[in-house]
Amino acid sequence: MSKPPCVFAIFVLGSLVGCALPICAQKTPPLQPLARNVRQIESALTYLGSPLSVDDQHQIDDALANTDDAAAVRAIETTLDRHVLVTVGINAESRVTVQPGEAKPELIEGGTRVFLVKVLNQAGVTSPLAVESPNNGPVYIKSDSSAEPPQDLTPEQARERWAEISLFDKNQLATQEWFANRLSGMSVEYKILEIYSHDRGQRSAKIGFNVGQGTQDIGFRNEIDVLFNVLPAHLVRLHVVDENGKPATAAFVIRDGLDRIYPNPLKRLAPDLFFQPQIYRAEGDQVVLPAGKYTVTCSMGPEYIAQTKALTVTDSDEGETSFAMKRWIDPSQHGWYSGDHHVHAAGCSHYQNPAQGVPPETMIRQIAGERLNVGCVLTWGPCYYYQKQYFSGKDDPHSKAGELMHYDLEVSGFPSSHAGHLVLLGLVDQDYPGTKRIEDWPTWDLPILRWGKQQGAIVGFAHSGWGLAVSTSDLPNYEMPGFDGIGANEYIVDVTYPNTVDFISTMDTPYPWELNIWYHTLNVGFRSRISGETDFPCITDERVGQGRVYARVDGTLSYKSWLDAVREGRSYVSDGRSHLMDFQLNGTAVGAQAPDHSLDKTSEVDLAAPATVHVTVKAAALLDVTPHPEIHNLPVDQKPYFHVERARIGDTRQVPVELIVNGQSVAHKTLLADGMERALAFDVLIEKSSWVALRILGSSHTNPIFVLVGGKPIRASRDSAQWCLAAVNQCWTQKAAKTSASELPDAVKAYDHARAVYKRLIEECAQ
Repeated sequence: MSKPPCVFAIFVLGSLVGCALPICAQKTPPLQPLARNVRQIESALTYLGSPLSVDDQHQIDDALANTDDAAAVRAIETTLDRHVLVTVGINAESRVTVQPGEAKPELIEGGTRVFLVKVLNQAGVTSPLAVESPNNGPVYIKSDSSAEPPQDLTPEQARERWAEISLFDKNQLATQEWFANRLSGMSVEYKILEIYSHDRGQRSAKIGFNVGQGTQDIGFRNEIDVLFNVLPAHLVRLHVVDENGKPATAAFVIRDGLDRIYPNPLKRLAPDLFFQPQIYRAEGDQVVLPAGKYTVTCSMGPEYIAQTKALTVTDSDEGETSFAMKRWIDPSQHGWYSGDHHVHAAGCSHYQNPAQGVPPETMIRQIAGERLNVGCVLTWGPCYYYQKQYFSGKDDPHSKAGELMHYDLEVSGFPSSHAGHLVLLGLVDQDYPGTKRIEDWPTWDLPILRWGKQQGAIVGFAHSGWGLAVSTSDLPNYEMPGFDGIGANEYIVDVTYPNTVDFISTMDTPYPWELNIWYHTLNVGFRSRISGETDFPCITDERVGQGRVYARVDGTLSYKSWLDAVREGRSYVSDGRSHLMDFQLNGTAVGAQAPDHSLDKTSEVDLAAPATVHVTVKAAALLDVTPHPEIHNLPVDQKPYFHVERARIGDTRQVPVELIVNGQSVAHKTLLADGMERALAFDVLIEKSSWVALRILGSSHTNPIFVLVGGKPIRASRDSAQWCLAAVNQCWTQKAAKTSASELPDAVKAYDHARAVYKRLIEECAQ
């Protein structure tokens, strides 16, 4: 029998028992707003590691497919009422009452259980919903030295404050605006409640709710005592070694039979991050789990094969599980070292209050656990003045051989951000001359790039595609983007100055957007390179190293030698699931230095006359045997922007390796993506000075080799030169207004210089 809704209810996820209490009559709420709220709750619970069961999700799906709205609402309530911990009602006078519900009041020691609040709002109140409990202990980040410690408590107070009880707020998941403690006024809605227990055994908690002063019902009926059974937690030791049998750090995802994640992301303490399902642990580290059965998945980045094992934890002894990881490929064995040049320790998804981001000991776990050889942690606007203490101009002390972490700078959240965010790597001094605060920095990019180059840094643009959106996936294409974002926008101007822009970033924005501007500037003779980045945890907070650059280093890896390879284009970019190593043209390797070591002649091959050239590459890729259309069929502007699944040919396990000449695909070879390295070769006629590269579109791309025929510069496309000139004009319409009056005359000169350069290039291009 269905029960007429009239009150709030709180739901707990898990294996639940009990019977419903009678509640007062109220008309059936509208289905559409209830359905939207339920879907939002489902998504959030999945994100927070406590999803509804598959059966519950199916029942909700079936209910929402019902054409009878009243029946659909009843079915949704029937599904969710099985999870009610307490019911809370707001009457027409805005008085709040609480009654017990059906759910099993079970918690875990040292962990969090997630509950839902079902809002059945008779009064249409839109005030914030507040939860109170005298058993609520202080919430603070214990590993952060800047956090306020808990106040001194008497033994009795310490005994009573055994829990941390709070409603989940949108500030913990800032991108989900539909979460806030303020009620919507709907007759039915849901909120999320989280309860963390410091103790084990039976614990009683008084939990009360109100929607503002004076809304508590008389006789303390807005409060309820709940007796919880807090399951004891046990230490479980995690063992992990790499392919050589050496102790390693890895990512672990631990789930129980209800698909709940441990430790629950809510109320995690650094070094564990609340926005990730995984935790990072080194060989011999521990995790705390209650007795039960689990699946543990261990991974070490895209070059390794993830492993999953069953784990049983008992009350009688400590548990343990072991993993011996295996690679499917190791580019470093060929001298190709992976790096992510855009990682943040503060801002976006990171902890910001009370901590100012996370410290280096947290970031090195991320870098080591994803098996990056180099991780560049970039200080930027958020928490800048706190995080900049970690910049030294040297490798961070947590680095070790083959696993380097280095703090550098992204110019983002600075006055010039509108012109395009900048990545500055290998800085000696992090403070722009004459500045004391961020607000003192230049309001456009060229002065900052020049300052970085003056101190020997490697400089380029971040998340290049932002502001360069187009409606086509063609490469190259001639649509004119808005130049209204924070990607490689002023790049179109800055690249016209020699030795000013080393690279533009790829792998973290849609590939037609970020590659198109690069192709056009290569077509008219400029030689900036591409590098790979993730922009963790802003564009994505899943993992570092989702976008990578693999740089060829001869001899011992160092930060400087790796940056030199990035600057010289001795590199390729990849999602880590496909690889294009040892790209050569007529025996000259990508990024090869000229005999005179001139930087403007790296990767250069001279032909006396048009000729057929021989291109070779060592290629490898790994696709699942089973296709994943949910990735393959995504539009290019939906994440993941780069994934080898996008390159799959039909339902096969093959991908195309394309030979690119002046932005055009002129030949391709089919590569079986089974993880095996294969030598591929191409022969192509080069009739005029051109740039040549290889790609697996949507997964990996080499830097170019420049082929000069008869000593002439590359002038491959008049259309590209005309596009570049129009792009300068479009960029000016977006950037001029935000450039300071004092700097505007210099900016005008720079834009005029770029226009003059492109007009000359238009004349020099034959077609």
